Amino acid sequence: MSVGSSAAPASLFAAGLLAELIQRGLRDVVVCPGSRSQALAFAAAEAEALGAIRLHVRIDERSAAFLALGLAKESGVPAAVVVTSGTAVANLIPAAAEAHHSRVPMLLLTADRPADMRGIRSNQTTVQAGLISAYTRLERDVAPPEDAGSADAASTDPASAGAALAAEAFLAATGRTGPAPGPVHLNLAFREPLSGGHGLVQAALDAAGHGPAAGVRAAAPTDEGDIYTHDGDSLAVVVAGAGAGDEAEAFAHAAGLPLLAEVVSGARFGREAIANAARLAGDENLGGLVERAIVFGHPTLSRQLPALLVRDDVETIVVDPAGEGIERYNPGRSARIVRAARVGEAHDPSAMRRWLGAWVLRDRELQAEQSTVHAPDLEAARATGYKERNAYARAEVAAMREPVTRELLAETIWRGTWPHDRLVLAASRLVRVLDGIAAPRKVRVHANRGLAGIDGTIATGLGIAIASQSSELPSQAAGVTRVLIGDLALLHDAGSLMLTEGEPRPRIQIFVGNDGGGGIFSGLEAGQSADRAAFDRVMFTPQHVNIEQLAAAYGWEYARVESRSELERAFTVPVAGPCIVEIPLTR
Repeated sequence: MSVGSSAAPASLFAAGLLAELIQRGLRDVVVCPGSRSQALAFAAAEAEALGAIRLHVRIDERSAAFLALGLAKESGVPAAVVVTSGTAVANLIPAAAEAHHSRVPMLLLTADRPADMRGIRSNQTTVQAGLISAYTRLERDVAPPEDAGSADAASTDPASAGAALAAEAFLAATGRTGPAPGPVHLNLAFREPLSGGHGLVQAALDAAGHGPAAGVRAAAPTDEGDIYTHDGDSLAVVVAGAGAGDEAEAFAHAAGLPLLAEVVSGARFGREAIANAARLAGDENLGGLVERAIVFGHPTLSRQLPALLVRDDVETIVVDPAGEGIERYNPGRSARIVRAARVGEAHDPSAMRRWLGAWVLRDRELQAEQSTVHAPDLEAARATGYKERNAYARAEVAAMREPVTRELLAETIWRGTWPHDRLVLAASRLVRVLDGIAAPRKVRVHANRGLAGIDGTIATGLGIAIASQSSELPSQAAGVTRVLIGDLALLHDAGSLMLTEGEPRPRIQIFVGNDGGGGIFSGLEAGQSADRAAFDRVMFTPQHVNIEQLAAAYGWEYARVESRSELERAFTVPVAGPCIVEIPLTR
C-alpha cells in the first residue's frame, strides 16, 4: 500500500497502521494525551470523523487500558490503546496482566524515542521495550519510519510499514497466530516532526479498498486425541469457572450431569445448574461421592471446588482450547487437559437421573432456606377480619423497611438483571455472597477473574456498557450495565469515574456496598486472631469517603439505599446515564 504524500513519516505510518486495523475489524480506540504519540492520536481523531471507529479519550493510562479490556470483553474484538512514552507505558501493565490471564485481546500502542535518544537520560524516556513482555502474545520495538539504517527499521514507505505491522499485531491479539487471544505491545519510535498532514487515514483506507473486516478469530484446530468423550456412567460433575459460558451448560445438559457453575462463569442456568455448588461440593453425601469432574473455564471463587478437583479419588479433566505455551488451569498439577469435550452418541443421560436429582433436590432445599425474596402471606391478605388484615399490613410494612444486607443486595441485583442487561462483578466480598445464593438464571456476567484484582473495575464496567449499548440495530441494543462493587474497589478506581465531554454517557448503575473498609478480609484466619487495631489498620483499612460528594464531583447521579423498598425502587426508575447507588452495610 502506498499513500503518496509529503506528510510527516510519523503520520503516514500511523495512518497506515490504523487503517489496516480498521480493515480487520477494529472498532474502538482509547487515546491518552501526549506529545510523542500525537501522530497516532490525530489519526484516531480522523478515523472517528470518518465514522470508522469509536474514539474514547482518557487522561489516566491505567483507566484507559481497563476501558479497552471492558470493550473487548463485551465485543470479542481488541480495542487499541494509544499512550505516550515514560510512565504512561508502565500504567498499562495491570490491565495487560489481567487480559493475559483472562485471554482478552488488546492492542497497546506506545510511543517512544528513537534508539539514539535512549540510555542518555533523555526526558520522559525509559526502557519500554520488554516492559510488558511477560503478558504479551507479540511485542515489537519498531524503529522510526525513516530510520533505514536500523536492523529493525521500518520500510521507506511508512504507510505500508504501518499496515504490515498492524496485520501481524491483529492476528496475534485475536489468537489466530498464537495459543490464545491476549495483549500485543507495539512500541513505536517516532522522530520529529511528530505529526503533520491531513486526510491520511482516508487515503490509507482508499488505497486498501476499505473492504469488509477480515474477522477476528477462527476456531482453533482440534486433534481427535485432544477431545474428551463422555460415555460412561461414573458419578461425574461439570465444574464451570470464569469464561466457561454456554459450552459448559450445553455439555452438562447433554450428559445429564450436575453443573457446578460459579456465578461469574456465564453458565449458571438450565435445569442441571446447582446454585449452592461450593457448599455441596464439600458435602460428603454428594461431593464426597464424585468420581470425575469435567472443568470448563477458570474456577476462582471458593475453596471447596479446587479441593474437590485435587482429591486422589477424583479424575479431573480440564477443557481448554488454548495451545501450548500459555498457562492452563491444572489444580494439583494432576489434571488431564484436553482442547474440547463432547458427549458420546451411546451415552444415555437418563442413567444419571438419580444422581442429578439428588443434587437438584438438596440445592432447592438450601435455596428455600436462604432466599431473601419476600413472599407475602397470601392467606392473611385474603382474610376478612380486621385483626388479620391489620397484621398483614404491619408485616408488609416491616418487610419493606427491612435493612439491606449483603445477601439481599446481591440477590436483588441478580434477579433484577435481565438477559439484555449486563452484570459486572467486582473482586469483593459481594461476589462470593452472590455465588452462594444466586438461583440458576441466564444473565450476561462479566468479571475480571484472570487475576481477580480490584483495580480497574469501574473502567472495565464502562467499557462493557459502551460496547453493549453501541449497536446501531435497535433489536440488538443492550439495556443497563450494573456493577456490583465494594467500597475499596470503587475508591481504587475512582479516577475512572471521569467521563470525557462530548462522548456518549452510557446507562450504567454502580451498586456500592459500603461497609467502611475491606470487609472481605474479615474471613481470613487473621481476622479472628490478630490484634484488632493492627488488623483494622493494615487489612480492613477503614475509610469514610463521602461517596455522594464523589459522585457529584464527577457528574454522576447518586442515590442512597437503606431498605428493601428503596432497593427495589432502584430497579423501577429508568436509567438514563451513569449513576452510583450507595448501600450502607454492617461490617
